[in-house]
Amino acid sequence: MKKLLNWQILAALVLVFCSVGFYFLHYILFHDLHHIFLYLIGDVAFLFLDVLIVMLVLHRLLTLKEEKLIRKKLSMIIGVFFGEVGTELLRKLIGLDLGAAKIGGELRVTNNWSKKEYARALRAVEAYKSEIKINKDKLREIKAFLMARRGFMLNLLENPNLLEHESFTNLLWSVFHLTDELGHRVDIDHLPDNDYAHLTVDINRVYQLVLSQWIGHMRHLENDYPYLFSLAARTNPFTPDASVEIK
Repeated sequence: MKKLLNWQILAALVLVFCSVGFYFLHYILFHDLHHIFLYLIGDVAFLFLDVLIVMLVLHRLLTLKEEKLIRKKLSMIIGVFFGEVGTELLRKLIGLDLGAAKIGGELRVTNNWSKKEYARALRAVEAYKSEIKINKDKLREIKAFLMARRGFMLNLLENPNLLEHESFTNLLWSVFHLTDELGHRVDIDHLPDNDYAHLTVDINRVYQLVLSQWIGHMRHLENDYPYLFSLAARTNPFTPDASVEIK
């Protein structure tokens, strides 16, 4: 850092020296202080407009480009999450939801969906009240599934780009919390009723958050990656007869 600062100071001194030198050369050749100060004051006056243009226009363009790049990186992270964890976790949580059929009909995404239909689906999810009922066999499956991917989720949480996406960060923390809750329970089959009720709350939180993020993920794939959307639509966890094979 100190070397960089020294280099910047040296560069500034060289540039100032060159400017003074050329002004001096102009005076030696033409002996005309009037024009020197005329153009100097004019250049200084325009400098304020130059700064304004850089601040309001170029800076905004660079900011928009940076924001677009961050959104793209975030979309890639979310895509990796659903590829490794999210979609399968959603499928397993649907198995605990007695009312999944109610919301399932609203979420059978196709490549003909418009922006309006995605907005309608998101509103349906936000208004939906799930009916989570603990099934010990399925709960063991969820525990094994999440524990096997704990390291993967920890790596995602370390990504600094997540600071720009609060809702997805909340989802990751909720999934990670559920993983810890299940991981600390040695015997899933013999827990007090109050403990099963506590786990139900944690599961429902994850379920609601993953549903919302899944809709946004599907929309992103349809808009930007149709070939990835095709596979995601064919393996839609809300489609009972979903098949990866194209028939």
